[in-house]
Amino acid sequence: MLSTLSQCEFSMGKTLLVYDMNLREMENYEKIYKDIENSIAAAHEKIAECKKQILQAKRIRKNRQEYDALAKVIQHHPDRHETLKQLEALGKELQHLSHIKENVEDKLELRRKQFHVLLSTIHELQQTLENDEKLSEAEESQETHMEEETKQ
Repeated sequence: MLSTLSQCEFSMGKTLLVYDMNLREMENYEKIYKDIENSIAAAHEKIAECKKQILQAKRIRKNRQEYDALAKVIQHHPDRHETLKQLEALGKELQHLSHIKENVEDKLELRRKQFHVLLSTIHELQQTLENDEKLSEAEESQETHMEEETKQ
């Protein structure tokens, strides 16, 4: 019986050791489980942060593409200094052409006045000629009438 008791004690000691080992294993598994959960949570946070970085990178890329497109368009146009020079030259040319236009309009107005004076003079001359012609006819008819009276 002693040997049975000793075997039972041994068996019980072994069972206790296995039980303690199982408890430690469970604690170890729980610790590993918590570590895995923490790692998963950290991975989710890192994924969310990476998504934000991707969105920001996409926005930056889009802005750079727009910038490059605008830069290409801008490169086709002359710079401000040259544009201002051209504007100044065009302004001077416009001023010169305006001055020429005023001169031409003044000449045209002078020619109109001269033409009007010419027409008035022609009309007056025609009136004078008509009056002279009538006067001549009147004198001729008077002379003819006088000659007839003298003949009679």
